[in-house]
Amino acid sequence: MDVSIVVPTLNEAANVQRLVELLSATLTGYSWEVIFVDDDSQDGTPEVAKSLSQSDARVRCLHRIGRRGLAGACIEGVLSSAATCIVVMDADLQHDERIIPAMLERLSAGADLVIGTRQKAQSDQIFSGKRSSASRLATDLAVSLLGARVTDPMSGFFAIRRRLFNELAPGLADTGFKILLDLLTTTSRPLAIEEVMYDFRHRESGHSKFGVRVVLDYLGLVVHKLSGGLLPHRFLLFCIVGSIGVAAHLTALRILMQMTSLSFVVCQVMATYLAMTFNFFLNNILTYQDMVLRGTSALKGLLKFYLVCTLGTLANVGVADLALDVTGRWWLAGFAGIMTGSIVNFAMSDHFVWTPKRKVKSVSLDPAPVETPVKTA
Repeated sequence: MDVSIVVPTLNEAANVQRLVELLSATLTGYSWEVIFVDDDSQDGTPEVAKSLSQSDARVRCLHRIGRRGLAGACIEGVLSSAATCIVVMDADLQHDERIIPAMLERLSAGADLVIGTRQKAQSDQIFSGKRSSASRLATDLAVSLLGARVTDPMSGFFAIRRRLFNELAPGLADTGFKILLDLLTTTSRPLAIEEVMYDFRHRESGHSKFGVRVVLDYLGLVVHKLSGGLLPHRFLLFCIVGSIGVAAHLTALRILMQMTSLSFVVCQVMATYLAMTFNFFLNNILTYQDMVLRGTSALKGLLKFYLVCTLGTLANVGVADLALDVTGRWWLAGFAGIMTGSIVNFAMSDHFVWTPKRKVKSVSLDPAPVETPVKTA
């Protein structure tokens, strides 16, 4: 197999068959396959892909249940492949598949990674004003803070040697949407990177996945990389939810104090547990979107979250009291307590409340060290 095209999907049923047709017309002479990695779409996307695979062995579908995220989908798709080279692209038909042969030729010539770079002026016309501005800001941050010295580090269209991807896979975050940026900032050695320009197309069907969650995931990835991997990708989301929870706590406390005759202590306790409940459900749909707890699992998770937050509060108070004795500064002691409580809450929630179903590990299937796509006549 010369190349595997890995395509993460979420509600892209209308585009699957058309994309296969376009790839078939473009990759004449190559031994190729397309792997649709679907995050349990509700519009029939996996059924369409599996139906196509019955008549075309080049089409495969990985149907993921209970896991979400473009990065994780790409990792699983690549690690399921035995092809020499990998191309990652979207299913929305905005990426121009006609440049794939040129990307593969660059890999054959010695490049480690080839990026499909969007023509800036043309993509600005397609994006809304807010999204275009957000894209430029994200690119500037990636270049200035993370040192991603390429034109379009936010691109979702690239080709890479599978051996290199396997090498980098253990250090990649399996949550989030910017897998290319993660690759660029994970490697510890210089890569031979090339770019192929293309015109970004208008979306033919489906809906854009861009939104608040994408922005927060990107910022989480930046924090993760800037901390040298010390702060997990989800930690920023968890802290944001915690900050919103503070506002929820104060709002609940004020309402209880004004509308009841209960003592302050009772109102404070009630507001605390209301805020904990609010934080749990917001984390469940935002921070841990890829492993959402439902039904009885959500109830058990909520009870665990109460316990976790109680232990986090004890750690907060203990460290703050110690810091006050050492520094004599209340604000520094308070900050130390907050950070300790946040870290304890996150670490314990991550391991005992939202328990990962599995960890993605790199598996090498390379038969030989030489990797170049061979085009057959």
